[in-house]
Amino acid sequence: MAEQVYECMFILNPNAYAKNPSSIANVVEDLVKNSGGKILASRLWNEQKMAYPINGHRKGVYWLTYFALESTNLPKFNRACRIQDVVLRHLPLKVDPRLVDTLVSVAKGEKILPPPELATVGAAIDDVESDDGEAAEE
Repeated sequence: MAEQVYECMFILNPNAYAKNPSSIANVVEDLVKNSGGKILASRLWNEQKMAYPINGHRKGVYWLTYFALESTNLPKFNRACRIQDVVLRHLPLKVDPRLVDTLVSVAKGEKILPPPELATVGAAIDDVESDDGEAAEE
């Protein structure tokens, strides 16, 4: 089968994150790599109170990850996540191929530029607005 790109939101054990924040990134990376995948972007999303307790935890660390993985390896990935003590919950979603570049760029914190055809329209609108402003001042 073909390699797919997945977005996965993890809810992680806040106690493990508090003890060693850098190890959380390694745990998520190992889960993906051991399943035969490749990390595209991975970052801390938020640490907040959950709607209901999970395994006695009232807070959770939300970790967002984008990764490429053969679709046949997804059950292996899900099993590895269920076995891992640090992962309280996880939800992998297949990403539409048209959105992959944009979503990964946003997750990495990169600036997204508009397509060239929209950039020229935006510049033309700015020119019209500045011409009107100058005319009003004269």
